[in-house]
Amino acid sequence: MMKKRKKQSGQRYNRKSLENLIVGIFSNNPEKTFNYKQVSRQLEIKEMGVKQLVVGILYDLVHLDFLHEVSTGKFKLKSKIGHITGTVDMTARGAAFIISDDLEEDVFVSQANLNRALHGDIVKVYLYARRKSKQPEGEVVEIVKRKKTTFVGVVEISKNYAFLIPDGRMPYDIFLPLTKLNGAEDGEKAVVQITEWPKKSKNPVGQVLNVLGKPGENDTEMHAILAEFDLPYQFPEKVNEAAELISDKITEEEIALRRDFRQIPTFTIDPHDAKDFDDALSLRKLENGNWEVGVHIADVTHYVKKGSIIEQEAFDRATSVYLVDRVVPMLPERLSNGVCSLRPNEEKLTFSAVFEMNDKAEVLDTWIGRTVINSDRRFTYEEAQQVIETGEGDYKEEVLCLDRLAKVLREKRFKKGAIDFDRYEVKFDIDEKGKPTRVFFKESKDSNKLIEEFMLLANKKVAESVGRVSKGNKAKTFVYRTHDQPNPDKLNSFNQFIRKFGYGIKTANPKAISKSMNNLLHDVKGESIQNLVETLAIRSMAKAEYSTVNIGHYGLHFDHYSHFTSPIRRYPDMMVHRLLEKYENGSKSVNADKYEEFCQHCSEMEQRAANAERASIKYKQVEFMQEHLGQEFEGTISGVTEWGFYVEIDENKCEGMVSIRELEDDFYEFDEDNYCIVGRHHRKIYQLGDKINIRVAKANLVAKQLDFVLADRAEF
Repeated sequence: MMKKRKKQSGQRYNRKSLENLIVGIFSNNPEKTFNYKQVSRQLEIKEMGVKQLVVGILYDLVHLDFLHEVSTGKFKLKSKIGHITGTVDMTARGAAFIISDDLEEDVFVSQANLNRALHGDIVKVYLYARRKSKQPEGEVVEIVKRKKTTFVGVVEISKNYAFLIPDGRMPYDIFLPLTKLNGAEDGEKAVVQITEWPKKSKNPVGQVLNVLGKPGENDTEMHAILAEFDLPYQFPEKVNEAAELISDKITEEEIALRRDFRQIPTFTIDPHDAKDFDDALSLRKLENGNWEVGVHIADVTHYVKKGSIIEQEAFDRATSVYLVDRVVPMLPERLSNGVCSLRPNEEKLTFSAVFEMNDKAEVLDTWIGRTVINSDRRFTYEEAQQVIETGEGDYKEEVLCLDRLAKVLREKRFKKGAIDFDRYEVKFDIDEKGKPTRVFFKESKDSNKLIEEFMLLANKKVAESVGRVSKGNKAKTFVYRTHDQPNPDKLNSFNQFIRKFGYGIKTANPKAISKSMNNLLHDVKGESIQNLVETLAIRSMAKAEYSTVNIGHYGLHFDHYSHFTSPIRRYPDMMVHRLLEKYENGSKSVNADKYEEFCQHCSEMEQRAANAERASIKYKQVEFMQEHLGQEFEGTISGVTEWGFYVEIDENKCEGMVSIRELEDDFYEFDEDNYCIVGRHHRKIYQLGDKINIRVAKANLVAKQLDFVLADRAEF
């Protein structure tokens, strides 16, 4: 008869395996308290020596901040949060980070643990117990709200079934029944809606909503970008029909209700290709020697009535979208380019902020109200710039006076602490088929800054007219454009980076930050790292957004700031116009919670539009670089990740990646703290900001991605 073997606890467990088992007990019972005896009992440990090892591990886990000793000898999982709710930020590889207000750090979730959650979804996540200094990890246990159910991609059709191969961050192909193709043919791009996702099926099931066309065609790709971000590319017929019914006739009765500026020199200054002119400036000298400057804004809300179908469409869109080759307007063309647009030599209804100013650009008096104007001249920025530079041309006295006043306003603004983010825009020359033939950069000149300063002044004074109240009184609900102070951690990381180049900023207080930031931006102007420093500086700042809670605008250094000057292309400006009229007529304060929801919607749509605009630029950059495969360029390392580094070509600002797999001379590792990749054996470093020569290896239009290799690498 065989003897029963006695359990040898000490032999069954080494310290590491025992620690893992103990971590598992507390992780699976986050609300329970255990002493060493209870832990030992669960693990069937009987030997006293191993029990003493359990005690030591328990106190080590307290030291590691994993456990909390609630009373002598009794331990509990320290993490107070078993679950969090957050937004899925999916990586290119299909895993994700959950961004949540419940935690300071993002939570990593592997693709296997996403449980069908997709990019942008709001999810509930169970947090795994973590060790000190480790990235928090978790698992999606509930999809609270889907971000989107429509996706763009290429349709692949076989004899018995079809799939959509999605663009972007969607890791699953979408199964399409042959009866739900809506005319889509094999190889075409389409917009597909998910209709169901059976529990036992890996892939969701969908139906084709719209066929966009053949991949690679300009209209197809621009419409695909809009659809990718759930942005419309055409107006419903009913909205266009309603717009056509709006009369552009201005009655004498209406004029009588308004302040008349038709005889005062007035003009617009806009880009050469602009069609929607929503702001104009007027100038005249008053008898007392001061200047009257009128900032006249299209009176959109006179035509777009509350509750109308056009109003609802404008709210849903919330903003116009500016892609590389087109504008997708917030309002139908009949309004945006016609009835509301402040075209020259046409009487137009406007909502104006009128300032009495002296030669020192001090505002002595402000009047805000409805007006009527007749613009005398439509300047392009280039034409106005020529007047400023030569002192000759139409309305030269008015243009030169406004330029002088604007420069004084600008100087004062920066002295008070505004930050001078004066960046260029990437622009393209495009042929009749939409193909980019040249990349160039548009810089802000005096004519641009002239308009900017008076628009800023109008927005500021409008916000003050409602938000600035006497002490003890409460301001009425209003729509503000807010900008929070920089995140200290991001700012410190940025400071550490620029120190490598001999620069630095002071972070003691907001004023010190803005002053030293301006000094930095001035010092790097013209240097090879200018664009990189400016980009990282902007990333260290908070995002501007709309809110009824006025925290001021940090970047502009304004206590009160709103958006009043662009109602043709921004819905928040329409809300501001309506609120100004309400309060002027003595109405009580509107519901703050309701308007905060409106603000959040507008902020979200603004971000979507910005993402679409960036995607269209990226697409055109990749398309442009298709003609330069195999060619060498000088560039600057603009980003570093664990899978390689990004390089921005100096002459055209097109950005691509050098994969870490292409670095064959060593085994390279990512050093996150120092923004670099370091060779393990030879210690060669590729660091953010380094100059480097690359060769264009691939241009993937579908992924909007450029692949580079080092120029000194052997021919591929």
